[in-house]
Amino acid sequence: MPGSNSSAPGSAAEPLGLTVHSIAAPALEQRRSGRWKMLLVLLVCAAPVVASYFTYFVIRPQARTNYGTLILPTRPLPELGLRRLDGTPVASAALKGQWLLVVVGPSTCDAACDKRLFTQRQLREMLGRESERVDKVWLVTDGGQPAAALRAAAQATPAVTILQADAGAVVQWLAPEAGHALEEHLYLVDPMGEWMMRMPAQPEPAKVKRDLDRLLRASAGWDKPGR
Repeated sequence: MPGSNSSAPGSAAEPLGLTVHSIAAPALEQRRSGRWKMLLVLLVCAAPVVASYFTYFVIRPQARTNYGTLILPTRPLPELGLRRLDGTPVASAALKGQWLLVVVGPSTCDAACDKRLFTQRQLREMLGRESERVDKVWLVTDGGQPAAALRAAAQATPAVTILQADAGAVVQWLAPEAGHALEEHLYLVDPMGEWMMRMPAQPEPAKVKRDLDRLLRASAGWDKPGR
């Protein structure tokens, strides 16, 4: 009959539409659930770092007199085009996992550069048993090779990690104090790869050590020696 024939296609189409929706809805919910789970994992991983910085920067500001300049917001470690002195490429992420005292400058290290490297070494040794949580890094920004005698001195235990870096990438990450050059400072990078403090030009080691002591105490709950 005409009436029965016209109703048949409609009755067949309706269940098909319900079937498509019944499959798509759970898939969408599953994707949403996966995203929330990923965000929760990231929050759990970052929570100790955030908590330690919140305590250091916010809860006890009156008890804190920084010698170095805090970098807020912190700047994440970018890809710096790093290479060892033999030309071997190094991923920037390989530097993560330790606090870093960073010196920046050309391979032709003058007296001021030599003094910064000495201060860098002195500061690490002054930390005593906490020194294993700090690495020394020298970013060479002119593509040259430091003198053989300087390279030999830098390799004395504990060695300075000397890496050639792309100068343009470095200046997009680190920045000097107004009126100073990039190479005049020591830069402090946390184990997450975040640049978070800049020391004054010609720093006083005892005052820098005080900042380092406080930061190492604040991060003791989530940062352990070694990568």
